[in-house]
Amino acid sequence: MQTKQHTIQGPVTFTGVGIHSDCTANVTCLPAPPDYGIKFQRTDLEDQPIVEAIVDHVVDVTRSTTLRYNTAYVDTVEHLLAAVSGLEIDNLLIQIDGPEVPILDGSALPFVKAFQEVGLTNQGIPRRFFQINESVIYASENQDIELSAFPLDDYKISVMIGYDIETLHNQHAFLSKISDFATEVAPSRTFAFLSEIQSLYEHGLIRGGNLDNALVIIDKEMPQEELDNLAKMFNKKGVKLTEGGVLNNVKMYFPNEPARHKLLDLTGDLVLVGRPIKGHIVAHKPGHAANVAFVRKLRKMMLQQENVTIPVYDPNVEPVLDIKKITKMLPHRYPFQLVDKIIYLDKRTVTGIKNVTINEPFFEGHFPNNPVMPGVLQIEAIVQTGGVLVLSSVPDPEKYSTYFLAIEQCRFRKMVLPGDTLIMHCELLSEIKRGIVKMRGRAFVGNKLACEATMTAQIVKQNE
Repeated sequence: MQTKQHTIQGPVTFTGVGIHSDCTANVTCLPAPPDYGIKFQRTDLEDQPIVEAIVDHVVDVTRSTTLRYNTAYVDTVEHLLAAVSGLEIDNLLIQIDGPEVPILDGSALPFVKAFQEVGLTNQGIPRRFFQINESVIYASENQDIELSAFPLDDYKISVMIGYDIETLHNQHAFLSKISDFATEVAPSRTFAFLSEIQSLYEHGLIRGGNLDNALVIIDKEMPQEELDNLAKMFNKKGVKLTEGGVLNNVKMYFPNEPARHKLLDLTGDLVLVGRPIKGHIVAHKPGHAANVAFVRKLRKMMLQQENVTIPVYDPNVEPVLDIKKITKMLPHRYPFQLVDKIIYLDKRTVTGIKNVTINEPFFEGHFPNNPVMPGVLQIEAIVQTGGVLVLSSVPDPEKYSTYFLAIEQCRFRKMVLPGDTLIMHCELLSEIKRGIVKMRGRAFVGNKLACEATMTAQIVKQNE
């Protein structure tokens, strides 16, 4: 994967009809500065409004993905966005003078080729990835649909589809490297089933569809009279059922072209997260409705991650509480005293430091040949830091003990090793009432989140 942001070197223009609206539109893609993102601009409307390509602006998923912001909307954005993602383009202004992105040949290949011809430019600014740190699953059990994201320091997509027809049963497509998108996925064309063509047309869809920009999968027998009506719809002299499983025996580019096109659509819809993704995406029977529901979950997680404040540790600054003051406040002693100093403390937040060394007593028995700080002790270090916050609310903290009643939503994100400096940060989620308080705790190594949990604690005065 590219590590720097990219845009195109010059303008790229496309002209064609929309597969659903049958409206002709001109699309011009323009280079954009770093951190601009992907945005559409309706140049045919008053004030030429801009619609950012994020899932917050999705308003329709009927056979395609439609974005809308205020009065401006853009339909069938997925193939163009797939090309953008497949070439790892981060910043682009897409000007369009109509309501729908042209379907062209029904794939992403024309967009890919045009971008490749004009060339891409490295903008020298690091890409801002959305790192999948834990499994995310969207499932629609009634429809046997499931999309999942798993942690991976790369970007891979796996797609499985299955239909109860002889000509298109189970298929699988896999994109192991995003650099393979242009050759392995981009040429795959959109498809529909013969049995649904008439209904789609009557509902105002596929008005710009024909046998040059879509595969029509034969899933039923059809009398000649209905075939003649389809010929008129597609502006063809005639259409015929053949042995190949595709209307008029249109040749597939790949044996699993339908599965690859589903992967193409998913790649485009995933752009709507708003950041390039690091993770393994696995989809069973994806479609635009499920894709967008899944992307909403991913974007919510991404925004939650961004809201995490990473504390800054400067060892040159005098601590708020040194080890002597911490020892006076907390009842813990060796080998369970896991806070070395407090570097920040106010009424609602606290930040503490734990220096992890190979001399820790737990390394003797916990993976001695591959030392890793036990997760339970990471949580204990956070808990003790939170204890300082809670005890600082009373005038004589040495007379109280902190007991934790619950630890919830605990997640471990990164191994903590000898030589690491663990930065523990806790913040109150509620006021202290009757000696009980709820707080969120996180531990970092550098700017990487190591673990996190939500904790409920109670302070109890010790018996004299």
